[in-house]
Parts: sequence; C-alpha cells; structure tokens
Amino acid sequence: MANVTARQVLWYIPNQIGFTRVFTAILSFFLMPNHPIWTTWIYGVSCLLDALDGTMARKYNQTSNFGAVLDMVTDRSTTSSLICYLCVAYPKYAPIFQLLVSLDLSSHYMHMYATLTSGGASHKTIEKEQWLLHLYYSRRSALFTICAFNELFYLALYLYAFPQLWHFNLPLVGQTHVAGVIAVVCLPGYLFKQLANIIQMNRAALLLASKDAENANDKRN
Repeated sequence: MANVTARQVLWYIPNQIGFTRVFTAILSFFLMPNHPIWTTWIYGVSCLLDALDGTMARKYNQTSNFGAVLDMVTDRSTTSSLICYLCVAYPKYAPIFQLLVSLDLSSHYMHMYATLTSGGASHKTIEKEQWLLHLYYSRRSALFTICAFNELFYLALYLYAFPQLWHFNLPLVGQTHVAGVIAVVCLPGYLFKQLANIIQMNRAALLLASKDAENANDKRN
C-alpha cells in the first residue's frame, strides 16, 4: 500500500468540508452589511457543516491534526468575524463584544496549548472531575447543541440590527422582532458556552502552571 502524502491529507473529505466552511464564511462576511437573509443562510450552512466534518472523519478514518486545527481555527474565525460586525451594528456595546472575543480566543488557545504541553492527545479529552467541560466535550449532542445556541444568539443579534425584518405581535409585549425572541430562547445555552470558556481557561492556566512548577522543581533537584 502506497504511503499517504501531505497533499492527500489536505484533501481528505472532512478537510474539503472544512475548506467549504471557510468559503461560505468569507462569502457571508461580504454580504453582512446589506443582505441579512442571504447572510443568515450562508453563515448557517458554514456552521452546520461543522457537525459534518467530524462525522466524515470518523466514517472514512480520515482524522488528522491538520483537520482538527482547521476546524478550531474556522470556528473561532467565523464567530469572531460575526462579533466584529456586531461592534459596528451596536457601537455602544463594542467593549462587551471585544471582551467576548478575547475570552473565546484566549480560552481556546490556552486550552489547546495546555493540552499539547501536558501530552494530551486531544483538546476534547477532559477528565471527569471537570464535569461541565467533560459533558461539553464528551457528548457530541451537548457540544452541537451549545455551539448552535451560541451561534444562533449572535445571529439573532445580527438580525435584530435590521428592524425592517420579521415582526409579530406578542401578548402583553406588543410588536416584537423575531430575532429578539430567538436571542431570548438561546440565551441559556449561550451563557453556558461563556461559562465553559471561563472554566476552560482556568483549567488551562492550572495545567500550564503545574507543568511550570514541575519543571522548576526538577531543576532544583
């Protein structure tokens, strides 16, 4: 059997899905200012494909480090880019959005770096003592649901910036934007995701500090 080449790895089926995610995400960025409906559909496709690449990797035995990094980088880039637009749409709340981007990027970078430094095989392998993170990463249904709520919350905020879209009358409330209802429904899952980011960053900091302490003690001895 011939050796697998780097080019073949790049074009694994799950990685092709990853490239499609990148393309659809970039397309949605250009459409964001003036085409909210098209943006929502195309950005949504990019997010939904995130659930497909892992399935294809396992089905065809085409897991790869490149694919794992491509998946995480695409996740972080698409969400951060959408939040960048929210800073434009809601300039008053830009500092809050900036903090949310910083938390998302910092927690995931520290988590992956700490996993590699401590010799872990995957950033999704979490000890059971960290029950919330273990639930988040060990159950695909939980991971998919929370990530979906997170993205839908941001998409709802994006659509809310277009007041001409989708209103209906809600008892005791009156005229209501559909995006506002979606945001409220997704809020618990969204808050869970932010809490998971904080716990993830704290765990990564402890792992790194423990490794540093171990190295310092080895040098003393």
